[in-house]
Amino acid sequence: MTVKVRWGILGTANIAQAAFLPGLRAAGGRAAAVAGRDAERTRRYAQQHGIERVHTGYEALLDDPLVDAVYVPLPNALHLPWVLRALEAGKPVLCEKPLGLTAADVDTMIDASRKTGVPLWEAFVFMFRPHFAQIQSWIGDGAIGTLQAVDSHFCFALRTRNNIRLRPELGGGALYDVGCYPVHLATQLFGGAGLRAAVLADRDPTGVDAATSGVVAFETGHLLFRASLASGPDTFTRIVGSEGVITTSNPFHPGDGDDLTLQQRSRMTRVRAGDGTPSFTAQIAHIQRVVQGEEAARATAATTSRATAATLDLIRETAARDS
Repeated sequence: MTVKVRWGILGTANIAQAAFLPGLRAAGGRAAAVAGRDAERTRRYAQQHGIERVHTGYEALLDDPLVDAVYVPLPNALHLPWVLRALEAGKPVLCEKPLGLTAADVDTMIDASRKTGVPLWEAFVFMFRPHFAQIQSWIGDGAIGTLQAVDSHFCFALRTRNNIRLRPELGGGALYDVGCYPVHLATQLFGGAGLRAAVLADRDPTGVDAATSGVVAFETGHLLFRASLASGPDTFTRIVGSEGVITTSNPFHPGDGDDLTLQQRSRMTRVRAGDGTPSFTAQIAHIQRVVQGEEAARATAATTSRATAATLDLIRETAARDS
């Protein structure tokens, strides 16, 4: 029997309990340790979620020889230092999106991954799920003709003002939190960073963007996007080609009720987008096979994250200038 990969979690973030841990269990991994700054809070978190060991301080977890891989769901502004430290400790890393606040930060992390030989992934989990493989297959097979545009929204309303997404010093804001999803989807389909953009950002009183909308031009098409922390739920995406259109209600975290539709003139093909597993399952399973030497690493930060980070830089800088 294959030994389960032992994961350590830096911090007690909500996304770890809501998304990562269900995916870890479904993928057959082991929640070996969690680290936090508050010992009692971290102990309660571990007990509540079935995590084996508790460390006070992130450094202690990274030094733990019984941890094989690390999940980093810390606030965005803390990704850079702790990803670098994890890579230096020889721990493969799955880091929450966005990987860095700037393309320069992402370059630093990618360089560290290459120099240490330790793989690093950004948690755009949709790239590992069957529905995204179906989207790529339809596009690659010419089912929609020449790819022209991606129209993608990711919006929801925060339930409380006491949320790190509203703190500029921690890298908050709609663009970083949910706008990065449409941007990442577009860079994977169009290839390369955005060349130019027209953007409008609505500012929260804290200074972060409560919503950002715009258009980004790539060499082979364009992205129309909207991201919001103050709107009704909307994750609709349309991928437009010269001969057809692919539509999905949720390309990023599809559930059992989400469909993927291919419209070709008078013909429509509809398939189920969700596969019945927690959203993180497929990416975690891949990372575990890499750790166990059963599979070569794919869709790492080194191959997928740079263009997204550069495009986010372009959007942010354009919004600062024009809004």
